[in-house]
Amino acid sequence: MNIAIGCDHAALEAKREIVEYLKSLEHVMLDEGTHSLKSCDYPDFAAAVSRKVQAGSAERGILICGTGIGMSIAANRFKGVRAALCYTEELAELSRLHNDANVLCLGARTQSVDSMKSIVLRWLTTEWEGERHGSRLNKIESNSRGQDAE
Repeated sequence: MNIAIGCDHAALEAKREIVEYLKSLEHVMLDEGTHSLKSCDYPDFAAAVSRKVQAGSAERGILICGTGIGMSIAANRFKGVRAALCYTEELAELSRLHNDANVLCLGARTQSVDSMKSIVLRWLTTEWEGERHGSRLNKIESNSRGQDAE
């Protein structure tokens, strides 16, 4: 599977370990950065990964920052991206089964790399249940972004 991955400075070491782990499982990794410990802005990397998922050059995306919260918020701004912040294997599985999440967000300051690996594996090996949840996903897609509330 082609997987785009990105992180900010807080998650660089975790990202490197996840990339090596997924390469060992024969996934193709598209590393969108950061590649430095210098302070940087997580929305830049969320955008890069989200655009790869939107374009179809990546089947899925993984984003890691200090908590995963910022990456999740930033990625979900992109049409067609369904980013889920998952701290457990169960949440990762449910994000795929029910929400067809195509971007996984993780927190380097709140999770160990070993737990991230098990969460990533569960997320990558779980398929969407399909039409049972399709109408809900259609409603999400049909909602306009940025419109004022009525």
